[in-house]
Amino acid sequence: MTSKRFKKLPENTKDLTPEPFEKLLEDLKKNCTTKFDESLDLSFQINNKQKKSEVNIRTVVNLPGGTGKKVKVAVVCEDNKSQEAKDAGADIVGSDEFVEKIKGGELNFEKLICTPGMMVKLSKLGKVLGPKGLMPNPKLGSVSDNIKEAVTNAKSGQVEIRNDKDGNIGVSVGKKSFSDDQLIKNYNAILETLEKEKSNNTLKGDLIKNVFATSTMGVSYKVKLGKSI
Repeated sequence: MTSKRFKKLPENTKDLTPEPFEKLLEDLKKNCTTKFDESLDLSFQINNKQKKSEVNIRTVVNLPGGTGKKVKVAVVCEDNKSQEAKDAGADIVGSDEFVEKIKGGELNFEKLICTPGMMVKLSKLGKVLGPKGLMPNPKLGSVSDNIKEAVTNAKSGQVEIRNDKDGNIGVSVGKKSFSDDQLIKNYNAILETLEKEKSNNTLKGDLIKNVFATSTMGVSYKVKLGKSI
């Protein structure tokens, strides 16, 4: 059943002529009519079906404008690095005993970082961490000797970008309460990251076929692709 609030939103917005992201911001924010601070989200459709292989993207992007979300970060490291992790702002820090707790299903965190030396122990917990998307990965910056940098990135605005089997990527660029400048900087950072991924894949044609923008409880608009100013 469609709510009274939703019925007041614009109709058939997907059929409108695509506009640059910065020009859509006013409408996207205007459509945030709930009482909470809605997220502004992007949905990318990528050209992942190739003749010889599929394009699989999994990477991270540091959003210069932040995410507006508090991320609970856990660190598995050697005892001599635990203070560095705590000083960087990690919420949970541990070594072998913590690994045992994770093995038992204690997953009260949203991001897991570990040192290369401890990865051999965590790698045995694929069945526990894998389904939750919590397994540390060197490519994603979550396996590192530089614990301070890894924790700071995870806390300050790092998000993961990955496509599903149908070639869709969903990612938030921030909150309604963000300034336009913050949202535009985050949007541009995501585009730049995807462009780098295109050069890393043997891809024919454009990587991105379509991109749509919406708010959490709003309606969707087609975005004219290109960096915003």
